[in-house]
Amino acid sequence: MPFKTKSRSAALSGQNMASILVQIAVLALVLSGVYFLFQNTQANLTARGIESGFAFLGHEAGLPIGDSLIEYNPTKSYGYAFLIGILNTLLVSAIAIVLSTILGIFVGVARVSPNWLLAKVAAIYVETLRNIPLLLTLIFVYTVVIGSLPHPRAPISPVEGVYLTKRGVFVPRPVVEDGFIIFLLAVMIAGAISISFWIWARNHKKTTGRSVPGFLGGLGIFSVISTLAFLATGGAIGAELPTYSGLNFVGGLTLKPEFVSLLVGLVLYTAAYIGENVRSGITSVHAGQIEAANALGVSRGIVTRLIMLPQALRVTIPATTNDYASLVKNSSLAVAIGFPDMVSIGGTIIGQNGQAIEIIGMWMAVYLTINLLISLAMNFLNSRVQIVER
Repeated sequence: MPFKTKSRSAALSGQNMASILVQIAVLALVLSGVYFLFQNTQANLTARGIESGFAFLGHEAGLPIGDSLIEYNPTKSYGYAFLIGILNTLLVSAIAIVLSTILGIFVGVARVSPNWLLAKVAAIYVETLRNIPLLLTLIFVYTVVIGSLPHPRAPISPVEGVYLTKRGVFVPRPVVEDGFIIFLLAVMIAGAISISFWIWARNHKKTTGRSVPGFLGGLGIFSVISTLAFLATGGAIGAELPTYSGLNFVGGLTLKPEFVSLLVGLVLYTAAYIGENVRSGITSVHAGQIEAANALGVSRGIVTRLIMLPQALRVTIPATTNDYASLVKNSSLAVAIGFPDMVSIGGTIIGQNGQAIEIIGMWMAVYLTINLLISLAMNFLNSRVQIVER
């Protein structure tokens, strides 16, 4: 028996050694390939007279950029121009994530609605948008929908101060008035009080078993205090309305056709996928719970808000995380309609100085960082909504 044990140990030790040697050989092969590619790339760059490195980011760009969140002119550096692209990508992605989530939840709930017409319309929307390439959707919105809007001299005005034209969407611009700091402090205090009330309501229910409308109560407190502060400061936030002058609108806030087209396309496309996530999450809830709530006479709205949606989150969130990441990456299609996002500006930089490797590396690093942050936030949210078994 001791002899067999020693033989078995020696065999296992030999297998482990062989496994280690194989891994070392594979690692050496990979590193050799990376070194070969690096040397070959350096030789090609030298032959073409292209210097590697990121020193070019400090050179004057000379790029005209139509949309920018911060002040920009062509005398700025390449690095500053690339920053403009990053900010534009973040802006359109953040707004699209919020709007597509709202629309996706509505579509997902509509998909399981007992209303036959509403469910069929939602199903047609999902199947249509999911089976058409996003690029075609963007081009359709840009050339057909936006292109068919009227000239600014005869705009479509759904509400006062909002004008839809083929040159863009013109909306009121928020303007800070006197007393804004006081109003902002009041809003922050109202937010703190509302959150404290919500926490107290949750603890009160745990200790006494009596339910207190924490969310609605906190929202009411926030609304009342904010409204009183706004009235007390005499309107701390005003609005600058756009007005037609000459050949176009002046004043207000201008949303250019490229930005609107990209935003609408991303929202419509991503909401179709999020709607399916919500639908699958809702259908995963055990039917017995819904039947029990119906037997107790609970309204359908409360059943949806307090029974179905909270449990559906544990199924919906992981899939929606992938859709958020895809939305950020899909924003790179902005180059097809002329919106100056990070990829569009980076491509222009490559065309001017040939620093393709550096720009591509910067693209990869930015997209990787954004999606890792999204995954981190969504994984934290997912851990908070998971059902904990006793």
